[in-house]
Amino acid sequence: MNTLGKNIRLTSYGESHGEVIGAVLDGFPSGFPIDKTFIQYQLDRRKPGQSSIATPRTENDEVIINSGVFEGKTTGAPIHFQIKNTNQNSKDYSHLKEVYRPSHADYTYEARYGIRDYRGGGRSSARVTAGWVAAGALVQDLLVKEKGVYIGAYVHQISTIKLITQPRYYSLDSVESNIVRCPDEHIAKEMIDAIHQASAQKDSLGGVIECVIKGVPAGLGNPIFDKLNAALAHAMMSINAVKGFEIGGGFEMSSKRGSEVNDSFTLADGKTQTTTNNSGGIQGGISNGMDIVFRVAFKPTATIGVSQQTITNSGENINLEATGRHDPCVVPRAVPIVETLAALVIGDFLL
Repeated sequence: MNTLGKNIRLTSYGESHGEVIGAVLDGFPSGFPIDKTFIQYQLDRRKPGQSSIATPRTENDEVIINSGVFEGKTTGAPIHFQIKNTNQNSKDYSHLKEVYRPSHADYTYEARYGIRDYRGGGRSSARVTAGWVAAGALVQDLLVKEKGVYIGAYVHQISTIKLITQPRYYSLDSVESNIVRCPDEHIAKEMIDAIHQASAQKDSLGGVIECVIKGVPAGLGNPIFDKLNAALAHAMMSINAVKGFEIGGGFEMSSKRGSEVNDSFTLADGKTQTTTNNSGGIQGGISNGMDIVFRVAFKPTATIGVSQQTITNSGENINLEATGRHDPCVVPRAVPIVETLAALVIGDFLL
């Protein structure tokens, strides 16, 4: 329930307004030099308060690694990543104590457990993904340095504004050239303007993140119930606010003929390749050596200031105008979450 992976296992813990959040990473190889700078960099890309299109909650999200490391290298023991919560305003959520926010986890958590932490969503908050990013960044660093596997995600769409290019691996500089993390400056400006407009209207927007993984060898993954694409889908659908996952040509392939979307094989420089990549680098649940390409769809942020009809836990009908510190669009901050979860999945199979 709180653990991802079989060989490399991430266990997540913490709540939005608890004292600490974090993760334990077990099964990670020994002898790998810890690059805390890269781990912190990925956390900084995810942290709140980083731009005008993010929640105003400010957290340093400084990671503390307090087990599984000796003299700067991993020991093979479980690695503990801890991040302190330092800027909780729990009183901002007192008006939600007995209210079910539309499309939020308030009702379902109470139905499942009989109790819920209404302060910032508690365990259901995307705040807990900071621990995932810290642990996943370590795996991502290993994949680059020891396996030549590169994972790059970027914002493909905000609302109806789309990046109209073929999927490709973009440099980190290109993705980080603007606050929305779209590698096209003109499209990025439109996206930023749309988020500002929605925020001014106390509303929210959703969007799509595209991820490209290059360097994965052919033969990674297993048939039937342990497919590589199924594992990626499982991880991505575990991210807060995610409502869709597609790989390669995705849903558009359902309206085309096989002759239009089949990936023909060819031999280039002594290596088996495909002339197109509608399969997204995975066929039969196993990697074929091409770039792995997938997209993750995020719904608009559930907690908004627009008046909405809902009920209290006693059944009273009310109109709710939610307050508190929330992202008008979660998509830009989710880019490192997608990257690091993808690293955990690829690492789990590859290592």
